[in-house]
Amino acid sequence: MAGVSATKDKAEEIEIGWQNALYDTLKAQGVTQFSYVPDAGHRILIDRSLADPDVHSVALTTEEEGVALAAGAHLGGARSVLLMQSSGLGNCVNFMSMIKGGNFPFLTLVSMRGDFGEGNPWQMGMGQAVRPVLDAMKFISVEVTKPDEVVPTAIAAATMAFKSGQPVAMLLTQKLIGAKAF
Repeated sequence: MAGVSATKDKAEEIEIGWQNALYDTLKAQGVTQFSYVPDAGHRILIDRSLADPDVHSVALTTEEEGVALAAGAHLGGARSVLLMQSSGLGNCVNFMSMIKGGNFPFLTLVSMRGDFGEGNPWQMGMGQAVRPVLDAMKFISVEVTKPDEVVPTAIAAATMAFKSGQPVAMLLTQKLIGAKAF
């Protein structure tokens, strides 16, 4: 059993490491507003944003509020990120249609469900619909499957969102965050 415990400890260290690196990268890219619906996949990012006096951390009642906050942040000269689970994307479609019309940059980090190793049948529908929905909404989607891809992908996503003014979704796959037991 000691080997199992050591393997679990190493996995937790890697997870915390990439999530901390992701938070630091977002801040280095000028993100000062984090909006979220509570989600275990974003736990470290949420906890760090809540503890950081230099950023605004906003808990949402539903994900589409994060789209409106991103528009407001842009109008106020700030950069924001919406943290959500893939199931929350379905709540945002109408609001996301306003991103192109409003011509504001948008960055979201999506913790995926319904893909690699998913055992919860209720997560499968929206998890499988994420990419087609983002494509239909004319989003740029970038996917992360390994911890060493997190920082360069976050830099690329932030550049495309904030310098090119595009809507960008960074998909944190279940190969990266792990599949939840069901």
